[in-house]
This record gives sequence, structure tokens and C-alpha cells, in this order.
Amino acid sequence: MNLTRAEARERAGIVAVDSYHVTLDLTRGDAVFSSTTVVHFRATAGASTFIDAITATVHSVTLNGVELDAAEVSDGVRIQLPTLALTNILTVVADAPYMNTGEGLHRFVDPVDNEVYLYSQFEVPDSRRMFAVFEQPDLKAPFSFNITAPAHWDVISNSPTPEPLAVGTSATWNFAPTPVISSYITALIAGPYQNVRGELTSSDGRTIPLGVFARKSLMQYLDAENIFELTRQGFEFYEKQFGTPYPFAKYDQLFVPEFNAGAMENAGAVTFLETYVFRSKVTDAVVERRAITILHELAHMWFGDLVTMRWWNDLWLNESFAEFMSTLAAAENTRYTNAWTTFSSMEKSWAYRQDQLPSTHPIVAEIKDLEDVLVNFDGITYAKGASVLRQLVAWVGQEEFMAGVRAYFGKHAWGNTELADLLRELEISSGRDLKDWSSLWLETAGVNTLRPEITVNDDGVITGFAVLQSAVPEHPTIRPHRAAIGFYDLAGADESNSGKLVRTHRVELDVDGERTEVAELTGRRRPALVLLNDGDLAYAKVRLDEASLSFAKAHLKDFADSLPRTLVWGSAWDAARDGETPAREYVDLVLANIGAESDSSVVTVLLRQLTTTLMFYVAEEHREAVAVRTGDALWTLAGQADEGSDSQLQFVKAFAALARTGEQLDAVARLVAGDGGPAGVEVDQDLRWELVSSLVAGGRMGEADIDTELGRDRTQTGQLAAAGARAAIPTPEAKAAVWNSVVDDGDMPNAAQRSAIGGFTRVNDTKLLEPFVAKYFASIRKVWATKSHEISSTIVTGLYPSELVSQGTIDATDAFLTELGSDTPSLRRLVLESRDGVVRALKARAADK
Repeated sequence: MNLTRAEARERAGIVAVDSYHVTLDLTRGDAVFSSTTVVHFRATAGASTFIDAITATVHSVTLNGVELDAAEVSDGVRIQLPTLALTNILTVVADAPYMNTGEGLHRFVDPVDNEVYLYSQFEVPDSRRMFAVFEQPDLKAPFSFNITAPAHWDVISNSPTPEPLAVGTSATWNFAPTPVISSYITALIAGPYQNVRGELTSSDGRTIPLGVFARKSLMQYLDAENIFELTRQGFEFYEKQFGTPYPFAKYDQLFVPEFNAGAMENAGAVTFLETYVFRSKVTDAVVERRAITILHELAHMWFGDLVTMRWWNDLWLNESFAEFMSTLAAAENTRYTNAWTTFSSMEKSWAYRQDQLPSTHPIVAEIKDLEDVLVNFDGITYAKGASVLRQLVAWVGQEEFMAGVRAYFGKHAWGNTELADLLRELEISSGRDLKDWSSLWLETAGVNTLRPEITVNDDGVITGFAVLQSAVPEHPTIRPHRAAIGFYDLAGADESNSGKLVRTHRVELDVDGERTEVAELTGRRRPALVLLNDGDLAYAKVRLDEASLSFAKAHLKDFADSLPRTLVWGSAWDAARDGETPAREYVDLVLANIGAESDSSVVTVLLRQLTTTLMFYVAEEHREAVAVRTGDALWTLAGQADEGSDSQLQFVKAFAALARTGEQLDAVARLVAGDGGPAGVEVDQDLRWELVSSLVAGGRMGEADIDTELGRDRTQTGQLAAAGARAAIPTPEAKAAVWNSVVDDGDMPNAAQRSAIGGFTRVNDTKLLEPFVAKYFASIRKVWATKSHEISSTIVTGLYPSELVSQGTIDATDAFLTELGSDTPSLRRLVLESRDGVVRALKARAADK
């Protein structure tokens, strides 16, 4: 199933593809579909190579008119192609399996109406699950799809959907060839999807048809106009910034079931996780996340689809660029003007966490094979890369950066590139030499820490100011940072922001070396709070000096602007997570200030970090009492919040997730019964499921109650919620049943598996999980060897005994890793990352004694 970079490089030296013609018949039943692929390609005469095809059966392989022995040349994963000519025609006729893992061609049956829905997901190596293909990004070609399916279906691909040719109960759609693209961004979405249509005018005057699609049973909840508005804003911003019109003929956005990721940038046919169709009230943070995702995928139409990486070691540039541009577009051309606050709170905290794992790697990672790629969709590839790009833009200038990007698209449209191609254009447009920058930022791992060193005289005037930079011994690189230093004081009674903490002075500078003197700050009065990395331009952890930290704790809610407040939140979280400050202090800080937090995404992150702190970082002897106190505080905050507000909803959800005492569970039960609770809380179906799951985990409800609730909600969402609730039943028998269904039987669809794992690990008493430690380490090698990447990686990470914070868990992990050796590096990496969480938790608990 694997493909090495060396194999891909060798094959690219032999083969150049002219076209693919793919014919699929989707009317063959629920297990397989027929797939016929005709490939026209040039090759080195006399050479041999292989084409990728994961199949159930290969019926025939014909190369240049000669039928090869299918049993001899095909092993179900590759088809060997011997003795090639200068020009070649290959025809492969096969049956391919439908998948329920979110990889390849995924098949789903809607429980509401029993309709069948299909969608493809090919990144990284899974177009080979639908047709025979040279599965690597640098062997681009036009693709033509001919699809036979039930006549009442809609069929969507990269090219505009043609009029179907109906014959009886079936029909055939003959799509026009795509432009020259990589196979991993081809797409097929088929089924009785419904849609809303729109259009826009591209910068070159073309009319671009727009479509938004969802299942029939979800269409009543689809807010298509909001999606169209964001799409138009994204088109306008990107076409102006990139100097290149949208490169494809149409732009469809499709919300599909049981999707593994947030979205996928298929050319002209982007697929999204269908939980982005909101059937119940959601937080503003979720709505903003959908907006950023929409803009992220649209950016890929240029960066990734029009111009594509040569090999997967530049995956980071694809994703980092889209992540950076989506936030920039949101901040500058949509209503999400605080998008950089969200970026700091969510993306950068993800990057900092990933960059401190033992598996951290340079942004430009060494990708030797496909397994390396699959585990590298991480916080380095997305969030750290985007953070570093933001710093680069601050250093070279945004207009200079975009000028280089415009030249890059102009030179490399429809081609494949490497990092050096982009850096070359940026050097020309900015006049800066980026070799040292690239070496220090892209080719080394780890995150630096910045601290201020301030001396003042008796009058409070600064006599010395320096920024100290440090690195951990494992990754000792000291880097240059473009950063700002902000001075903050409380506004006076006669000022417009009276009582608010406002910036009174700011300097922007280059921080380089272990010590950077800031002479321009000497002679100024020391403010109440000094904030390094003001504006969040740099990628670095920041520590406050003692006076600033003390002031910040007392006045965190008083910041006039969200971004500096978020940076202080981040600094406090880093210190607690690193075991530098007691975890209970962080809990107190959050509970004292979160009620005044105005940014929904920040509230979401704080509540997530609060839960992590309670589960892992508070010392064992204090954990239960602090959890109970926190639950009570969240219930109080829900009552104090504005009726029907975003924060109120978030506090209620967080309270339900933590509820454990009889009084707390009584409050949850009253909410379910509609018999009390904070004024303004409306219990819709999705909130009901969260409350029911809380009562199940607390031992107040059981299997019969879950069945009753499922009777109210026989949808896919209801089925997944019920699966999670059943897995949360706090008995040894229930946990064993979940383990058997996920690990031993292992045939559940991807979404059901995720729900079951989430419920399995939801326990108030971690003793329920102790019997599964030995089972976990005895099972995961087989899981990794026998299941698809998506399924196996979810099991390996989701069922690791993280909740059992003890030296025993570390010892069991180390014994497994010793036995595993280096034979399966991707599995080893995932287990090492999970182990690090336990090591970090033990350190934090020791600091909380």
C-alpha cells in the first residue's frame, strides 16, 4: 500500500501522462462498482513501471493492444507494466470496493429515507481506490469521467455536470475533460443530493456557476446565502491578491456525511464535513470556523490545485499558505475582523503543542513515503507553517509578498513546484535574501521562548530593557523574530475607554540572538503591563515579567482589545501546561475572567483548556474537588450570562460535560425535562443529546433512555449521538462491548467509530479504563497492519490510556515501544505522542501539589 519518494521519482522519470478516461458503473449493488480506466501516456521505450489500483477484482489489463495476465501483473494494489513503448494506451477493467472509512469512494445510507450517498476522498493516496492511476502529485493530466448511476441521482465532479443520458432507471453522465490536475484533487460526489445555485463574475469577466449541496434530509437547515456571501468575498480578495483569475469552470461546495476532515480542496468540487450544516443552535465560534474553512479551501484552488507541490514534503506549503490566506481574507474582507485573535487562540496554540512533542519536525519535513505524509497532517504542517508565513509577511511587507506570489502563479500555473520556486520569487519582489530565514525557520524544529528583562529606577522609569530568547536543549536553534512590544495601562476617567486596559506605546523590532537590547524603551515610564509579541507577529512562547503577570491576573477582563488579552491567556496556559505554575491557579484565572470574555472562539478554547487542566494537570488529590467546584462555577456563569447568549450556551455545554455530583446531575435532568435552568437556554435536539450523554456518564440514564431519545431523532446525527452515549455507560460490561465492536470486530463506519471511542473514554472514574491498558498494547500492531490508515490511526490515538496518568502507563508504553522497534515508524510516532501527554501531565501534577 505504500509508495516511497524514490519510487515516485523513478516513475516520474519514465512516465508523462497525456490523459485519463474513467468509466464507472455505480448501479452494481452495495459492495463494489465497476471501474474502467483508459490511460494515454508517454514513456521511456523499453522501460517498465507500475500503475496504482486498489481493487476487489481485476478483470483485464490491456497495454498497447496486448492483454496481460491480470493475475500475474496485479496484486490488488499495483499493476505492473512491462516493456513500455514511446506512446502507450493502457486499459484496466476492474471492480473496486465501496468504503465506509472516509477514504476512496465512501458509501453512506441515510437512515431518514434509506437513500444512498457517495463521495470521494483521495488525499493523500486514495484515487487509486476508484480508478487505476499513477498516484503521485507530479504526474498531472486531464481527467474525463463517465458515470452511470441511478437516474434520480445528481452526479458532481470537477467539470460542470452535463445533461445525463437516461436509459430506464439509470443514466450516464459524460463529463468534459478537466484541466491538467493531480489525481488527488479529482472528485466524484453522487446521490440524490439537493442544491442551491448561484453565480459570480470572475476578474476576467467569466460567469462562474456556484452550487451548494447537501443531503435531502438536511436541506431545510442549509444557509446557502451565507456560504455564497463568503465565497464571493473570498473570490474578490484572492483574485485581487493573486493577480490570477479563478482557474476552473465552476465552484461547487458539497456537505457530505461521515467525512473525516474539515474539508477537501477538490478542484471546483470542494467537500465539507456536514456538521457545518447547522440543524441546531451552534456557537459563533463554530460559525466562524466554517467561514475560515470555506476560505481555506477556496485559497487551495490557486495554491495546491493550479500550482501543485512536486512531492509531499511541500505539503506544509499547501496547507500553511491556505491557512494564512484564509485568516487574512477573513480579517480584511469579511465581517470576521478579529480573525487573527481566533488564529492566535486556536491555530497557534495547536502549533505550540505540536512543536513540543517528541515527534516534532521541521516545517519542511523529510517525507520518505506515503506513511510519512499521512501522519504529517499536523500542527506543524498547518498552524506553525501559517504562523511563520505571517511573520515572513511582516518582515518583507505584505505587498512585496503578494507581488512574489503573483509572479509565482504567473510562471508555474498548471505545473508542479518546490519551495525554492516560491522563495525565488519572494526574494526578487522583496529584495531580501531568504536563505538564512529558510534555514532557521523551515529546516529546524522547536519553539523559542521570549522573556522581558526590565530594570527601573525609584521613579518607575525604565533604565534597561532587553528581550531574552531561549530554546530547549533538544532543539537549541535561536531564531530571528519580527515582533512588537506593547505597553498597556488602564485608561483614565476622562478617556473614552475609561477603566479599560489600552495600549499606550508600541515598538516593532527584530529580535535576534539570546539577548536583544531595546534602547528606545529606556527613559520611558514603566507601564502597568508589558506585552512581548504584541500583535502576535512572531511564532514564540511568551512569558510576562512578574509585575505584568500580577497585573494581568487582576485585570485580564479589562483589555479593550481581544488580541492582547488572548496573548496573555496563551501565556498563562503555556505556563500551566509546562508545569511552571500550578494548574489550580490556571483554573481560578479562567473561572474569574471567562464570563467577561467577548470572543466566542476564545471562550471555546478556554473551556477546552480548562477541561484538559482538570483531567490531566490538577494534582490527583485535588482533582475531584476542583472538578466539582468548576462545574458549580460554570453553572453560575450560565445563569449570569446574557439570556440566549453565545457564552451561556457554551457554559451550559461545559457544565453538562463536567457534571458529576447528585446536585449537578439533578440540574442536567431538569434541563432535559424542560423543568428549569438558566433563563434563555433553549434545549434543542443536539443540546438534548449532550445532556442525555451527561446523565448516562453520571449513571442516571441507561440503554433504554438512549433508545427513547433515538426514537425522537432517527437521523444520522441521532445515531452517532446514541453510539457515543451507549459507549459512555459507566459499567465494565458496556466498556467491554465498545472495545469489542471497535477493536475486535472493527467493521463500523468511521463516524460511528469516532463516536464510540469518544464515549468509551468519557468516564468520571478512570478505574473503568484500567482493564484495557494491556489489551490496547496487545492489539494495536494488528490494528495498524490490517485496517486502513484512517481507522487504525483513530484507534491508536483515541484508545491510548491517556486518562490513566501514572508511571505505570509510561512503563507499559515503553515496553511496547521497545518491542515495536523501528519497523513501523508511523505507529511508533503516534504512540510516542500519546506517551508525551502522560509525561507532561505528571510534571504538571507535581507542580500542583
